[in-house]
Amino acid sequence: MRTLYECRLYGIVDLGYIEESEAARVVEQMIEGGVDLIQLRGKGKSLDELVDYAARLHELTARSSTPLIVNDHAEIASPIPVEGVHVGQDDDSIEVARRKASREIVVGKSTHGLEQALAAQREGADYIGFGPIFATPTKPDYPPIGLSDIGRVHAEVSVPIFCIGGINIDNLQSVIDAGAKRVVMVSALLKAHSIVDYARCATDMLA
Repeated sequence: MRTLYECRLYGIVDLGYIEESEAARVVEQMIEGGVDLIQLRGKGKSLDELVDYAARLHELTARSSTPLIVNDHAEIASPIPVEGVHVGQDDDSIEVARRKASREIVVGKSTHGLEQALAAQREGADYIGFGPIFATPTKPDYPPIGLSDIGRVHAEVSVPIFCIGGINIDNLQSVIDAGAKRVVMVSALLKAHSIVDYARCATDMLA
């Protein structure tokens, strides 16, 4: 498996954005396009449904040594050999997530400002999501934090930082110029005419 420090583009397979029957095809296209890290997000899905999805998608990601992260439900990592789990500010603590997984996994945490980023690092996060940088329909309840703190969070936090929130090809350069080394794309990637081409363009910019 590639390490977090090698990862630049993080794609999220959000079952709220795509037809469930398309999930495997989307993962295959992300991998072909060079996405380094993939997350399965299924808000509102049952645990059994998510276990089933994780099992099927992990078969695909494992072939290319692409880490698969599941959103929220660390217990999925017990029956399925996913590489990690991602938790939000209101989800399980990192300690609880590791305990539920019952084995060594990567745990990432969403943060919405510098203080939360520093707290997540102290808590033991392996990486953080930092945002939303821009307004995003994925997280309508969170006001965008903008570009100004990207440089500072990279100076003060030593774990890998993935900037997230409304990032697309049109604004990616401004995020990179602000100091970002890694980004997450959700709707821009999932809605792209060609996921493969869109991902390749983003990875070229992040290289």
